[in-house]
Amino acid sequence: MGAVESLGIIGWCLDNLGYGTIFLLMTIESSFIPFPSEVVVPPAAMMVALGELDGFGVIFSALLGSLLGAAINYALSYYLGRPIVYSFARSKVGKMLLLSEEKLLRAEAYFDKEGALSTFVGRLIPGIRQLISIPAGLARMKLKPFFLYTSLGAGAWILVLFALGYYGTKIAGIGSREELIAFVSRYSHWIGFGILIVVAILLSIWLIRRHKRKRQNAQSVQE
Repeated sequence: MGAVESLGIIGWCLDNLGYGTIFLLMTIESSFIPFPSEVVVPPAAMMVALGELDGFGVIFSALLGSLLGAAINYALSYYLGRPIVYSFARSKVGKMLLLSEEKLLRAEAYFDKEGALSTFVGRLIPGIRQLISIPAGLARMKLKPFFLYTSLGAGAWILVLFALGYYGTKIAGIGSREELIAFVSRYSHWIGFGILIVVAILLSIWLIRRHKRKRQNAQSVQE
C-alpha cells in the first residue's frame, strides 16, 4: 500500500476519506489506471463502524465512482477504436499504467465468450475487473445493458469489500488500516468467486426452467 499512498493526490485522498474522495478514488480504480479498491472501501467501512461516515453514503459514492470509471473506459474504447487502444497499451505510458496487449486480449476473449453478461461477471474476477469495460466499448455494447450489468457487478464487489471492512472492525477487532487491508485481501477474492458460483447456479436454474417452459409451450401448440 505504501507505493499507492506515495502517489500525491491519491495518498492525500486515502488519508482524508469522505464521500467525495471515495467517489474520486473509485473512479480511478474503475478506469484504466491501476488502483486497488481494497484500499478504499474497507477503510471507509471501518469509518462507518466507528461512526465517522454513513454506510449508504459510502456504498453510493463508491458505486457512482465505479460507474464513471467504467464509462470512461467504455467511451475511450468506443470512440478511439481497437488500433489506437492497443497502440496505447503497447506504449511507454500504457506500460506505466500496467496495461498490456496481453491483458486487453484476455479481457476481449472473456467478453467474446460471455457476451453482455461479462460486464457483470468480469467485475468479480481479478485481472479482468478494471478492463472489462474496454471490450464492451470496442464491441459498441448498448448502454442500457452495459450500465445495468456494470452496476450489478460493481455493486456486488463493493458490498463484499464493505462487509469485510465493517466485519473486520466490528467483529474481528482490527484497529489499523494496514491490518484491515491485509485481512480483506485474504478473503475478498474467495468471496467474489463464491458469488460467481451462486450466480452461475441461479442462472443455470433459470435457463433450465426457461427451456422446460418453451418445450411445454411447444407441446401445447402441437396438441
